[in-house]
Amino acid sequence: MSTAALQVFPGTYRDSLLLLGATRAIEDGRGVTWATAAMATPAAVEDLTGRGFPPDDLAGADANALVLAVRATDDGAAAEALERGRVAVFSEAAAPREEPGRPAPRTVGEAVARLPEANVAVVSVPGPYAAVAAHSALSAGLHVLLFSDNVPLAEEVELKERARRLGLLLMGPGAGTAVLAGVGLGFANAVTPGPVGVVAAAGTGAQEVMSLLDRWGIGVSQVIGVGGRDLSAAVGGMMAREAMRALDADPGTEVILLVSKPPDPGVARRVIGASRATPVVAACLGMSAPDGPFGDALLADTLEQGALQTAEILGKPAPGPAGDLAGVIERAAAQLASGRRAVRGFFTGGTLCYEAQVVLGRALGPVHSNIPLRPDLGLPAPAGAHICLDLGEEEYTKGRPHPMIDPAARTEIMRAEAFGGDIAAVLLDVVLGYGSHPDPAGEIAGVCSELVASGAAVIAYVLGARADRQGLDRQCRILRDAGAIVTASAAEAARVAAAVAARQPALATAGRP
Repeated sequence: MSTAALQVFPGTYRDSLLLLGATRAIEDGRGVTWATAAMATPAAVEDLTGRGFPPDDLAGADANALVLAVRATDDGAAAEALERGRVAVFSEAAAPREEPGRPAPRTVGEAVARLPEANVAVVSVPGPYAAVAAHSALSAGLHVLLFSDNVPLAEEVELKERARRLGLLLMGPGAGTAVLAGVGLGFANAVTPGPVGVVAAAGTGAQEVMSLLDRWGIGVSQVIGVGGRDLSAAVGGMMAREAMRALDADPGTEVILLVSKPPDPGVARRVIGASRATPVVAACLGMSAPDGPFGDALLADTLEQGALQTAEILGKPAPGPAGDLAGVIERAAAQLASGRRAVRGFFTGGTLCYEAQVVLGRALGPVHSNIPLRPDLGLPAPAGAHICLDLGEEEYTKGRPHPMIDPAARTEIMRAEAFGGDIAAVLLDVVLGYGSHPDPAGEIAGVCSELVASGAAVIAYVLGARADRQGLDRQCRILRDAGAIVTASAAEAARVAAAVAARQPALATAGRP
């Protein structure tokens, strides 16, 4: 038996980042099986009632009402969990941010009056209200990082058209990563300054290239996240073009690296053409250019290849493949039962999930996914298929934090789906940086050990910079101690998984420039 408990706090708006932290606080205790901290939007209320919480307990709650909800093994555990959530929410709100006696600003205009030197606003409110907040920031003369998801496409286009007329950047919606003037916003990494400007329509794609360039001693000038839909035909690359022009005019940027999930090819060409003098590398996942260049850019179909081409333009050395990779693969393959042939990927980064599909598809054939490269490769997949899941998609995050913040959801899914007798290799990413869990490798080390003991190989990649607070080397060591093969890039992890599953060590370096 379990018990459910819920508390509603009317007129207590909190942004999504604080809600995610409060959810983690509620979950972090004995006996908790499920928990959430959310604003009582219609979607959230529907989710809660669908989970069995009484509708009467939510009667009258609106989008400005905070809801803390938990399922636990007993009443005491539920009460303790709700108290942890309450403390997390209200202690943060009570933290002194102003001089005593001076109220916090209630509008963007008031905030700008207090901070006249500010030029960027970060908007993190529920999607239905995000456009209004973003318009207010544009009216105040601010560039906008629109962190919010679930903003209607028509509102995105309207916001970006207005921003372009005003000479401002509207980054997003769903712009989860940026580094502007050395300041990381959203899920960014602690990277060093350098000559590469990144324009990204892919959050973890931006993190991957900035971290690779940091570890290779190159660094970045700016990272401008424009939102995952920007390079679609519907949006037309409006902000990506503006970002390209800004970096082209930036004396600190010597090469521009464009990063995107599969884009509209015509839009990608127009975006590349926005840079008049600065060389461009386009890491557009899944796209190919048989003759090499794509418009005026070098085209890479993986993030790793894009970073390597960027390093080559700069004349900077990049490390080769890890030491005795072939030997590691041979030993892992030798321990597999003959019936184990499939790869299963469980990703917290959507762009890394796309990249894995590109790499695995090239080596092994069709890969199915909840974010497939082709519509016919969706789910459910046939028996024995290769499958890569993006666990940051809405079907997995509804009512709970993103797995980069709280790895518990991924662990649950892996326990349910990663122990099949046909699985040769389990492929994982571990994302470090601002906003991510303080010890993501430690959270999944136990299930990794269990998988290795069950007869599967575990291949993991730690996306992070040397200065990230989680400790890049420590996170890698935790995974190795759990029996995982740890690689130097996300693309290399996918190649190693393919090599293990196919019992062909040469696949681990096939396709790497």
